[in-house]
Amino acid sequence: MSERWFEGPLLGFDTETTGIAVDRDRIVQAALVTGEGARVWLIDPGVPIPPGATRVHGITDERVREEGAAPAEALAEVAELLRAAVNAGVPVVAFRAGFDCTMLSYELERHGIEQPDWERMAVVDPSVLDKRVDRYRKGKRTLGATALHYGVAHQEAHSAAGDAAATVALARAIGSMHPEVGDVTPQELHLSQVRWHAEDAASLEAYFRRKGREETVERRWPLCR
Repeated sequence: MSERWFEGPLLGFDTETTGIAVDRDRIVQAALVTGEGARVWLIDPGVPIPPGATRVHGITDERVREEGAAPAEALAEVAELLRAAVNAGVPVVAFRAGFDCTMLSYELERHGIEQPDWERMAVVDPSVLDKRVDRYRKGKRTLGATALHYGVAHQEAHSAAGDAAATVALARAIGSMHPEVGDVTPQELHLSQVRWHAEDAASLEAYFRRKGREETVERRWPLCR
């Protein structure tokens, strides 16, 4: 058998941000992780970092002012490496990819930076895979909880590099354990995840309706715009 996607090169991607509004909040740290190591960018977003966000990732206004790069400079480098991954056919791995990919897309647009070719990018999202292969497991499905379930080390949680490294390891673990997601091409897996995410979103929205909650759940993936 030829090399399966989880046995080959993968590019882990993660961000830390000022908040969860993908169209308004800003990236304060980004990381890209390969088998050879990590590239990490600390970014001065030019806006205050809310205390709640700092409590999660530990990044302060003072730190980004003293050590952070300008957003346009750092994000251009991130986008360039993502474009290189697309051109090389290397899958991009992100946990809850809809957030990080969409946040980055808005940031690139904000600073006039060329977007990676999202249509050609093969994205692997362990959060989508986990829900597919173990749909009825109870308990939290955060990165930390999911990594623990699969026996994956998660060091430096809530740092972009630590989260990206754990996400890559998690993708490899799920791919090796479950042929349903492991024995397909990256492109086939990407298209399947688009469908699985939409189905999960529709199911969750139906659950909310049964509980009397008029909430909508984003069906698009991995670019939610």
